[in-house]
Parts: sequence; structure tokens; C-alpha cells
Amino acid sequence: MNLRHLLVLLALLPASALAAPADADAPARAPLSLVPEPASLESRVGAFELRADTPLVANGEQAREVAAQFAGYLQRSRGISPPVRDGAPAGEAAVEFRIAPAAADASPEAYTLDVSPRRIVVGAGDPRGLFYGAVTLWQLATLDAREPVRIPSLRIEDAPRFAWRGLMLDSARHFQSVDEIERLLDAMALHKLNTFHWHLTDDQGWRLQIRKYPKLTQVGGCRIPAGDGGVDPRTGKPAPYCGFYTQEQVRAIVRYAAQRYITVVPEIDIPGHAQAAVASYPRLGSVESPTRVSSQWGVHKYLFNADEDTFGFLEDVMAEVAGLFPGRYVHIGGDEAVKDQWKASPRVQARMRELGVRDEAQLQGYFVKRMARFLAARGKRVIGWDEILEDDLPADAAVMSWRGTEGGIEAAGKGHDVVMSPVSHLYLDYLQTDSPNEPPGRPTLIPLRKAYDFEPVPAALTPDQARHVLGLQANTWTEHMRTFARVEHAIFPRIAAVAETGWTPRARKDYASFLARLPAQLARYRGLGIAYARTPVEVRIEGVADGKGEIEATLSQPLGLGAIRYTTDGSEPTAASPRYAVPLRLALPARIRAAAFVDGQALAPATARRFDASSLLRREDEELAMCSQGLMLRLEDDGPLRGPRAIFDVDIFNPCWLWRDAPLDGIASIQVRAGRIPYYFQLAGDESNRKFAPAHAAHGELEVRAGCGGELLATVPLPAQPDADGFVTLTAPLGAHAARADLCLVFTGDTRPTMWVLDRMQLVPGK
Repeated sequence: MNLRHLLVLLALLPASALAAPADADAPARAPLSLVPEPASLESRVGAFELRADTPLVANGEQAREVAAQFAGYLQRSRGISPPVRDGAPAGEAAVEFRIAPAAADASPEAYTLDVSPRRIVVGAGDPRGLFYGAVTLWQLATLDAREPVRIPSLRIEDAPRFAWRGLMLDSARHFQSVDEIERLLDAMALHKLNTFHWHLTDDQGWRLQIRKYPKLTQVGGCRIPAGDGGVDPRTGKPAPYCGFYTQEQVRAIVRYAAQRYITVVPEIDIPGHAQAAVASYPRLGSVESPTRVSSQWGVHKYLFNADEDTFGFLEDVMAEVAGLFPGRYVHIGGDEAVKDQWKASPRVQARMRELGVRDEAQLQGYFVKRMARFLAARGKRVIGWDEILEDDLPADAAVMSWRGTEGGIEAAGKGHDVVMSPVSHLYLDYLQTDSPNEPPGRPTLIPLRKAYDFEPVPAALTPDQARHVLGLQANTWTEHMRTFARVEHAIFPRIAAVAETGWTPRARKDYASFLARLPAQLARYRGLGIAYARTPVEVRIEGVADGKGEIEATLSQPLGLGAIRYTTDGSEPTAASPRYAVPLRLALPARIRAAAFVDGQALAPATARRFDASSLLRREDEELAMCSQGLMLRLEDDGPLRGPRAIFDVDIFNPCWLWRDAPLDGIASIQVRAGRIPYYFQLAGDESNRKFAPAHAAHGELEVRAGCGGELLATVPLPAQPDADGFVTLTAPLGAHAARADLCLVFTGDTRPTMWVLDRMQLVPGK
């Protein structure tokens, strides 16, 4: 059993950090910090002392493998490695891993865990259940740092609520290494997740080696990023962004996942999201002109054509996919297939008449049926995004409902199995808080509570229809995740909430209990080296000037976990620092550092803010509102090629920034630092929603208005180009104005293929 990543990381895990925290400032806690919460837990008197020489008794090869995994976990986390044996003398204290026949209707993932002062028995009818029992036992073995390891006496009877407990990773937009994929699989296993949906093809990259079609990775595996990110500053030549997985690497990843009882579901997207494939083999496309792998985000128009040669290509691809992935399902995409190219193509229209399909939606249905038939002959079952419901589906096709739960309701009503994966609750590329420290992504918020509260079985379903809900899945789209640390930020800790929904009976789910168990889970993440999101647990510091040389500072934390401790002398806060209770009144200039603590441990690095007369008159773009909510994004600068980049909030449908209730008394001008980045978006049918304020100067202007669409307070012409660093500083003198007003900043004109973005604005007092 290959444990190299998980076991090495577990060595870093401080066992004391996994104890159920006892901070009096923290919320009421569950007795044991297990995630996900078991289906049934009965506490008993006493405890089992687990020592280095305590035998791990296993009855058969599969049980021995699980026992060895558990021994490895203990070695890395507690420094002991109990021996794995076939038996133990009568009366000797031992931990027994037992696979025995279970009831016919029992879940293969079910297990029981009995702990008494002289014996621990982990029992299951299948090695999958035994593994999950071992994971639970490992969590119990790390509840505190005392020696010997004391595991509380109890009985757990546990089984998952849903059979599909999934996580999707998009490797097409940004590529992750094999090592990073394996690290993610390690973490999934410790959350009792069992399905890894792997998005391998899209407009921006084809990541899977297909031996019969080498150009798919030679050409389709590379793109030239937009702007400075696509230029090597040392040579001035294009700097391609490339990556793909060889078939040997895929097989290794599939084996690695299987060792953790995770099934890999590959996704080959058809008929849309096909630009990388069409760039590799132009004959597959629906337009005559060649194309390149896209360096833009959004909804593209490239579709596979419906020629017999193209279906031959797709069947060849699926044949290799079926040989690489032993799981039951193959995901065939089907989402966002804009039909414009099909409608405009005489060849496609003629093919539709030849096939006897009435319209473009039915042509997509033909793709689905043909792939389903081909894959069924190889023992596979298709699943696709909910757009595949636009035409009749093969009886055994499953649906992944992403545009809400409505597609899932429709599919279940028609007798199709469903995985619920709605954008409203389970899209992890949506940001978790409104903190300015959130990384690039979609600022529509999906906080932890919203992810936790999602219920996969809608009330609209009858009991018979509800049985078609296989489970749920969180999706991680990576357009804005250039690094694996950003992937981890997006996934953790929200995946713990998703895992609990997938495993724990609905009646036992309780957000307050989950929140009480979360600090222990965060400690596990720290020990495992997982770069979980600190923004939900970091302290926010806001300050308002009173006009008398003082500020009133308010400290808060999105999750309300633990006690906020602060300092005002520049030192690092500790668990012994003053506890925040009411807003602080401080003389200017003021320095505040603050962090939230549970059981003496800071949940995130301390937040630091300095307030003075100038900083109170300055706002970064992340601190401003948008005038509308057309398509709000948090975007990364296009350069430099390597290293940190600036981040900008912008509504690409209506680039307009708003400082609400700005303090304008005595202000003579506004100084704005603006940057320019590529406009790298394909909007398909939404393109008409992009608005441009009319430009009056040659290159447009910066307008300052009193509120969105309000009175024009100032205007400054924009330059043809920014300065060498990509930015420009503009000063806009203000005429007569109120003492306080909403300030709206707009860049006029259509400047595509680039766009102006706001970096920060400073109010400048008159002399």
C-alpha cells in the first residue's frame, strides 16, 4: 500500500492539536471531534490504552492491509508502530480488524467500532468499510497527546448516507502535478470521500495522453497565456503553458486512488468545450478556419462537428479512456454547448438532415446516445451535466445537476440517477468570505455555512424519485487557481462540510456541532501541510475616524470561532493577550494586531492594520463595492510570468467602482492608481450585456461621479498606454461637493483587447 504522501505528512501532525478544544471562549463542543460525524455513537466508561507493543490483529490479507495503514498512521502521528499479527493470546489487549459477512442490504462502506478497556474491534463486511473504521479509530487515537494513547470506550455503528461523495478537480484550465493530485486524494480519503471527478479536457487544454492522437497533447496540451504571462521576459518569445498526464501516470493515479477506496471518474467534454481538441485536429471542428488552444475564460463556441470521422475519433478516445479508468462511470460533459457554429454550418445542417434530427438540441442528444451506446459495450455508464436533459436520454444515463437542483429533480422524475452539484452551494471557485485577502475567483460568496446547509434530496421528490439521488459533489474550477495552494484554499475547509453532508444522516447534521469540531479539523490540516483558507477564521479589523484624532476599531471573524485576542503595541498577539469584547477607541496613529484563539492555538496568522490620517482616506479595490452585479470577478494581473501578481476586483459587464459614504469634507482631489490587463473572456450569448460608457477623449477617460450614474464630479483623460510597470496614477481635482457622498469611478470606452482596472484610490485634502 503506497502511503508515502499521507504518512510523511502525518508525521508533522501534533496530536495535541487534535484534541477537542477546551477554550472557555469557544462554542459548546461535541464530545469527540470526529469529521464527518458518525451515524451512531454510544459513549461508555473507561478507555483502551494503545501502546507500541499492542498487537493489531487482522483476519486475512485485506484486513491486514487496512491494519498496516492504521499502523502507518500511528507511526507518523504518535510515534508508535504496533505490530500486525494474525492473532493474539486470549486475554491480551489488542486491536482487531475483522472482515466478516454482513447483511445483504448493508453498505459496503459501513463499519462498526467497539472500544472497551481490553479490546478494540473494527468490523466491516468489506475492506472499504474497514478502511473508514480505521480512519475513525485514527482520529480517536489522536484526541490528545498523552502517553500512552488512550482511546475512549464507545461503540460506533456507521455507514454513509450517500454512495457518491465526490470532489471534482479541473486540470484543464490549470494543470496540477501527479504529486499534487495524490496529496488531494490523501485528503479526500481522510474525509471519507469516495469519488474523484477529473476534468481533463476543455477549451484551454487537453490533459490526457491518447496514443492514437498524439497532437491532442502535443498541440492541445499547450496554450500561450494572455498578456505578459505569455511572454518570456528573458527572450521576448512566447512562453507556452503546457502539461498533460501520460497513460502511465494516469494508471498510477488510479491505483493510488483505489488504495484509498476512491473511484476516479474521467471527464471528456463533448460536444462543446472542444477548442483544444479542434486546435489539435481542425477537421473535428464545425468551422473551416483553424484555431488555437484558448487563453481566455468563459463560454466558447467551438463544437465538434457531427461527421462520421469525428465520431470515429471520439470512439477511439473513449476506447482508450475506458481502458485507463476501471470505474463504472465516464463523464461526457455536455454543458454550455453554444449551438451557433452548428446553426451556421451548411455541412452540419446537411448532416443533421442525414441523421434525421430535428434541431441542434437533438443533435447533442445524438452525441450522448452514441457515446452511451459505445461505452456501454465496454461496461461503462455515461454521466453528464444537466444540459444533456435537453433531449431524451438513454435509460441508464446519469445526470450531474449543476445549474441548480432543478435538473436533478427533472432527471430523477424521469428515472435517471442524479448527482447534485449545484453552482449555488457547491462550486468551490466561488469565494468563501468578502475579505480583501481572498485570492482570485468569483466573489459571489459560498461561505462554509451555505456549503454545510445544502440538502441533496429536494422536498419536491417522491420517495421513489429520491432513491435516484446518488449523492453530492463539490466542483473546483481552476481558471483563477494558478497554484496548487489556491486549489487547497478553495477546497478546505468547505470540503469538510460537503463530506459531512455526504456521510452523516440528515437528522444528525448540526452546524453548531460541526463548527465546534472544526478547530480540530483545522489542526489536522496544519499538521498535514494543507494550505486551507485562513480567511474564514482570520480577524477583520475595521476603523472609523471620529474627526477628533481617534478611531473606533471593530474586530470580527466570519465564523465567530474562539476568542479574538489583540495587541496595540505592534507585538504578536498570544492566547494571553487582551480579549476583544467591544469596539476599541484609539488615538491616531494606531496599530492593531489580532488573531482568534482556540485552546491556546491561533486559527490563522494575526491580522495587522495601521491607521493614520492618510490610510483612513484610502481604499484598495477589494474594499470597494461594484455599481452593479453584472459579472463580478476577482482577477489576477497578467504578469510577471513568475512570482506574485496584483489582484483586482472588476465587474466585466459594468466596470464601475463605488466608495460608499466617502468622507469628502476638505477633500480637494482624488488620486487613482489604475492598471491595464487583457480582456480575456468569451461570453457567448452574454456578450451583449457588456456595457461601455461612451468615451469623449481619444483613449477614454476616468469619470468620478456622485453615486452610480450620478452627477459628474471630475473627469481625467486616460493615456494611450500605462507606464512601464503596467499602472498609471491619475489625479482628478474635485469641484464643489457634499461633505459625504458615494463616489463612483468609471473608465469609459471599449478598450478591448485590454481593459482598465482600479488598484486603489486616495482622497487628497486641500492645503
